[in-house]
Amino acid sequence: MLKNNFLKGTLQTLILRLLADRGQMYGYQIIKHLSTVTQQQILVKEAALYPALHKLEARGLLESEFREVSGRQRKYYRLSEKGKKVARQEGTELAQFTAAIQQLLRPS
Repeated sequence: MLKNNFLKGTLQTLILRLLADRGQMYGYQIIKHLSTVTQQQILVKEAALYPALHKLEARGLLESEFREVSGRQRKYYRLSEKGKKVARQEGTELAQFTAAIQQLLRPS
């Protein structure tokens, strides 16, 4: 499992890219998907996810709506038009950063 300090700087970008790829998701879905796709290397707790979602929503990058599912209310998140642009931009920047880090970590 990756240390939490690596995740702090990338969580919002990961959420944006995930929603860009998957469309609409609710919080628990995001947590489970990140865990599954990364083979449990990225484990996000609710205490980290929901503040990140709220910040993205406050920045106008996410839109949300409540839906009733099996008698329970779920809040679904999706990218706004602004969020789609930012997701592409930040996703590209994160990929470039990751590539640069990989070059530094390669054995000589």
